[in-house]
Amino acid sequence: MAHLYILRCRDGSFYVGSTIDLDRRIAQHAHGEGAAYTRRRLPVVLVYHQQFDRIEQAYSAEKQVQNWSRAKRIALIEGRFELLPSLAKKRFGRPLVE
Repeated sequence: MAHLYILRCRDGSFYVGSTIDLDRRIAQHAHGEGAAYTRRRLPVVLVYHQQFDRIEQAYSAEKQVQNWSRAKRIALIEGRFELLPSLAKKRFGRPLVE
């Protein structure tokens, strides 16, 4: 089995990854042996994970979620799947600074 996972870092940011051994990978992050991004933002907390049959599927989902906005990631984490399509739409004509 493979997994997509999202960690919430100490600074409130999210880290998105994929792995074939979720428990081992989370332990690596927690001990500062994971990605440099999480190493600088310890402690981290697992806030979401999704299981896939193959690592290629999990990796593809990881790359997709990495490009999502913070709002869309939060909707995924909270299980508010009905919001995902509307959060994916570009809002033309909106001000550059809000």
